[in-house]
Amino acid sequence: MTPIRFPHVLALVALAAGVVALGALAPNRLPAADEKGDPPKFTAAQVTFYEKEVLPVLQQHCLKCHGADPEKIKGEFNLATRKGVLAGGESGPAVDLAKPAESLFVKMIHYKDDQHRMPPKGKMPDKDIATLEKWVKEGLPVPADRLGAEVVKKSVITEESKKYWAYQPVKRPAVPNVKDGAWAKTPIDAFVLAKLEAKGLKPVKPADRAALIRRAYYDLTGLPPTPEEVDAFVNDKSADAYEKLVDKLLASPHYGEKWGRHWLDVVRFAETNGYERDGPKPYAWRYRDYVIKSFNDDKPYDQFVKEQLAGDEIPGYNPDAVVATGFYRLGIWDDEPADPLQAVFDGYDDLVATAGQAFLGTTFNCARCHDHKADPIPQTDYYKFVAFFRDIKPYSENRDVRSAFNLTDITPPDQRQKYEEDLKKREARVAAIRKAMEAIEDEFIKTLPAEDQRASEGLDRPTVIATKVVPALKGKVKEDYTALRSERIGLERRTSPAGQQLALSVNNCDRKPPVTHLLVRGSPHAPGKEVQPGFPEVLGLPEPTIPAPRAGMKSSGRRTVLADWIANKDNPFTARVFVNRVWQYHFGRGIVPSANDFGKLGEASTHPELLDWLSAEFMAGNWKLKSLHKLIMTSSAYQLSATADADNLKADPSNALLWRFNMRRLSGEEVRDSILTVSGSLNLKQYGPSTYPKIPKEVLAGQSVPGQGWPTSAPAEANRRSVYAHIKRSLRVPVLVGFDQPDPDSSCPVRYVTTVPTQSLGLLNGEFANEQAELFAKRLQKDAADAPAQVARAIRLTTGRVPTPDEIKTDLAFIQNLKDKHKLDDFKALTQYCLLCLNANEFVYLD
Repeated sequence: MTPIRFPHVLALVALAAGVVALGALAPNRLPAADEKGDPPKFTAAQVTFYEKEVLPVLQQHCLKCHGADPEKIKGEFNLATRKGVLAGGESGPAVDLAKPAESLFVKMIHYKDDQHRMPPKGKMPDKDIATLEKWVKEGLPVPADRLGAEVVKKSVITEESKKYWAYQPVKRPAVPNVKDGAWAKTPIDAFVLAKLEAKGLKPVKPADRAALIRRAYYDLTGLPPTPEEVDAFVNDKSADAYEKLVDKLLASPHYGEKWGRHWLDVVRFAETNGYERDGPKPYAWRYRDYVIKSFNDDKPYDQFVKEQLAGDEIPGYNPDAVVATGFYRLGIWDDEPADPLQAVFDGYDDLVATAGQAFLGTTFNCARCHDHKADPIPQTDYYKFVAFFRDIKPYSENRDVRSAFNLTDITPPDQRQKYEEDLKKREARVAAIRKAMEAIEDEFIKTLPAEDQRASEGLDRPTVIATKVVPALKGKVKEDYTALRSERIGLERRTSPAGQQLALSVNNCDRKPPVTHLLVRGSPHAPGKEVQPGFPEVLGLPEPTIPAPRAGMKSSGRRTVLADWIANKDNPFTARVFVNRVWQYHFGRGIVPSANDFGKLGEASTHPELLDWLSAEFMAGNWKLKSLHKLIMTSSAYQLSATADADNLKADPSNALLWRFNMRRLSGEEVRDSILTVSGSLNLKQYGPSTYPKIPKEVLAGQSVPGQGWPTSAPAEANRRSVYAHIKRSLRVPVLVGFDQPDPDSSCPVRYVTTVPTQSLGLLNGEFANEQAELFAKRLQKDAADAPAQVARAIRLTTGRVPTPDEIKTDLAFIQNLKDKHKLDDFKALTQYCLLCLNANEFVYLD
């Protein structure tokens, strides 16, 4: 669903809670008397003034939140001691002893602006305000015992937190010794079996070959094997038959379509902006194609990371890398925000959240308004990440999403030269036409009254031309003028040169990004101390060096520094997080089940040594994914049956120790693509602009303007694979949503599988399922001559296995009953049987 726009109340909530504190994180300058380090000298009268007049006011209005309890001080601001006042808090410098009247503290108690009002429950009496104002003007006099020290904030980073496993370097552990060495074909198996043997468990038997080939096809391509492919594999008795099958599937162009879809989940891919208008994101499909091609080409993952984070900063002509930065433009965008500044920082929050979770498995976004509640991530770490992205301009300054901020010309240089030459010729021709038209106009204007002639010399010339000149032209002069005008209009309407290629990307960034501030309680209207780009403090890394931008560079270079750190082998997160995702997509659950959160709020790793071994292996293999797939899929653990074992179920009911393979239901895309496959309708055309499958009118009726933004494609184009279906945030293909295609508004680490009535209702009664059942029946009539053969073929196409004679007999009886009881003809009865096959559990579930 498209997001609902709520009024932004962060600042109001913070004020109501009395949390928008005074002061600054950066220490203020002490008066001249203090610069030598000596304690300030105050007169007895000044000290008495503090004790009798100032302190009662502070106690009544301020110290409850800012000094009564050092452990509960809000906003890091302590009014109980002089040094605490001078040290300040989150909201900026509190007291300027050189210019006391300009102090933020004084402005706050006077309620000078909406963002800074103290106390939040209501303005103090004028008498009390005058007392505090006088206190500031006199240099904050206090007795000796209240000179004190500024508040020292308790750090969320402790020595213990630094030892957390996710922050440690990846080190290849030794492969464990196991008793059943024959079962352990790979190091993966040794790690799995060691855990099983420690618990007294044994793995179940291997899957049968028909189940295994179906599992492998869906895992690597998202499509079912044909009956002929199943038979060939089942009957191939060679020792390397399975290895050859895996190699074949990894080389398939459909591999990238399946695995690219996984990544699109993680990066919240969509082709519209969300909110009320949900306008289009032009050329977003190029990013989707980039992802698919990257997986097909087995692009090293470290390169894949760098291109998405900083592809526009890579020198030279590199269109793929530019397209990759579409990563930054995929999130929701409010084209009519109630608070424009807040909307800008909501956009940066989307980037921090997505990049942090997708690449690092870390929820930096939890520290937007305060230090992380569970992990050692101070609020400053969040804004250090924001600072890396500050050179990126907002999605658009207005509703013109085609602005230079977004679209980049990626046309090959030779083609670009041709159309630029054509553009120059066109511009020259337009100039010549205008000159010729003006000559005709000027000749006629000479015949007009002096008043009209004078008007034609200024801003009113278009009016004179339209009302006096054009209507009066006659004969050949009129013909010539009309022809010139038509030619000019035609040339001017050609906004995009032929052959031009545009991509949604980051473009025209700030070479000198604006300063980044820590925002008090996340409010951009309450800036605190300045923050520079930096890495998580808990890792103890030096501050990054940001080189000066190269000549001609359209960005700051900051994101290259970030990308190089993330894609570095020394980064403790990157390989672990991605390897864990790969494992999850193969086994249905990650070694760390919370794939986007490796922190303390996430779920614990079930096989930490295996995760590190795989991560080390992945990096040693130059970050190549296909070899990792092969390693996983040729393990005994991957080839296990999904059959349950009673004793194992008692000891490990969730199968956390991997004593069997987890049964899985097909994803929404796999359900739709499989239906199109068995009906013979699937169009395997790859890449290019997205398609718009037919959506029932009842669904379209839910839009404010039914059908808006959904120009239904012709059947052949609409029947392309589901990864190519247009993703409109407020209107998505029902069969995909029904089978748990995720909401694209934020990163989706795991697709949760639901079982709800609408799934059965959609497959039984839906327009798509019934149309495809009819096409399936026509295919069966072509493929097989008689009813028994048609039933056998239907079962083979939808399940992969060979049916038993009893199954065929039972299904034939069902078809006959449709004809006898419901008076259906042969074709309609076969169509209903095909619909039954598409609704079978065995069709939508593996194993």
